[in-house]
Amino acid sequence: MSEAQKAADRPAPAPPGANSVDRFFKISARGSTFARETRGGLATFFTMAYILVLNPIILGNAKDKYGHTLDGAELVTATALVAAVMTVIMGVGGNLPLALAAGLGLNAVVAFQIAPLMSWPDAMGLVVLEGLLICVLVVTGLREAVMHAIPQPLKQAISVGIGLFIAFIGFVDAGFVTRIPDIANTTVPVQLGAGGALSGWPILVFCAGVLLTVALLARRVKGAILISILTMTVVAIVINSVADIKSWGLTTPKVPDDLVAAPEFGLIGDFSLFGSFGETTVITVVLLIFTLLLSDFFDTMGTVVGITAEAGLLDEEGKVPNLGRVLLIDGAAAVAGGAASSSSATSYIESAAGVGEGARTGFSNLVTGGLFAVALFLTPLLTIVPMQAAAPALVAVGFLMMTQVKHIDWDRYEIAIPAFLTIAVMPFTYSITNGIGAGFLAFVLIKAVLGKAKEIHWLLWATSGLFLVYFAINPIQQLFGVK
Repeated sequence: MSEAQKAADRPAPAPPGANSVDRFFKISARGSTFARETRGGLATFFTMAYILVLNPIILGNAKDKYGHTLDGAELVTATALVAAVMTVIMGVGGNLPLALAAGLGLNAVVAFQIAPLMSWPDAMGLVVLEGLLICVLVVTGLREAVMHAIPQPLKQAISVGIGLFIAFIGFVDAGFVTRIPDIANTTVPVQLGAGGALSGWPILVFCAGVLLTVALLARRVKGAILISILTMTVVAIVINSVADIKSWGLTTPKVPDDLVAAPEFGLIGDFSLFGSFGETTVITVVLLIFTLLLSDFFDTMGTVVGITAEAGLLDEEGKVPNLGRVLLIDGAAAVAGGAASSSSATSYIESAAGVGEGARTGFSNLVTGGLFAVALFLTPLLTIVPMQAAAPALVAVGFLMMTQVKHIDWDRYEIAIPAFLTIAVMPFTYSITNGIGAGFLAFVLIKAVLGKAKEIHWLLWATSGLFLVYFAINPIQQLFGVK
């Protein structure tokens, strides 16, 4: 489509709004109405509300270095609070129909990669540091420089790898896949079900949930993930009431005594900014922050540009309006997520649902944020969802992230091999950091042996050097007599 055609498709400027709210958000000027903005805000909320269930389950099911877990009710409060506040701030400060909440993939890094190495407050402190670093990169203009340093295929491979990792977590946490005990003659590390076969009502709920989710996605039903979670939770409640089930895991699906309860703010502010440096090596801390930064950094850029383009709000040069403020608010959301112990918050691609309903301004964010605020009082309802009802959503998200694989040029080995290693190493080593490191090192090595070392950005050389130390930390410690 030509630039002229794109310009023609943008809503024609309307006369200035009749009231101050209209003028502030440029609702009429962007060819929208209060009704469209309200519908868009509702659509965005119901499309991304699944995070109120998934984030507490992902973080709540993980243990830190000392075996501690986070309280589910407090996680619901933290997740809803950060989403409500930062979505409203984005609406008022950035004036884009772009909602924010705890990022899927980012919470997996925190739960399964960072927390096992330190305490929860220390892990959330790393999230705060990552958010502050993003803010610094925005203010100094370095964010664009870092963007150019990492090849696009590697960014896409990272997204795919995280998708497979998340899907694998879903299969494992639901009990569809289990680890085989490390005994003699074991030929494979994992198996189907608990003993090589599927059995029990909870597994049936998971399988039915996966089928329902993929069916809704195939029909492109808006809010497919949330519909599946709610439906299978109801099914699980019914099954639990009539069948004799030994255990659903951490969460038993049963109707709570109270449907509404006061928010529990116990996790707000429970973080240690520099505590992680006393729990593990400095190089490990740096790489963990880098992993969070990388995931947050590029997901945000793609989401912001994609949503803005979909809404027809890019200017004549293809630039996002108020980009500096938008990126700064997104960085602040990461800080808020860590400070509230809900993991890094980021911009949501599900905002496209609101744009599809006509949202063109930040006013729609007031609606979305308001609904997240209401959810603060619905903790009893949001904490009855068993993993078997929520895990299909992880599988679905894995699929959606996997679709990025089509953009990788598999005929160019200098790109394909690093991309493959990035994608494969993440789920196979149960580590997002390991996957990124393997991909970066392979990319630098192959470029160098092909005589293309000059094509590698110095930031990529530096990062690969950090990863080399990261992978070789044990022999390096032995070499220098460090225990």
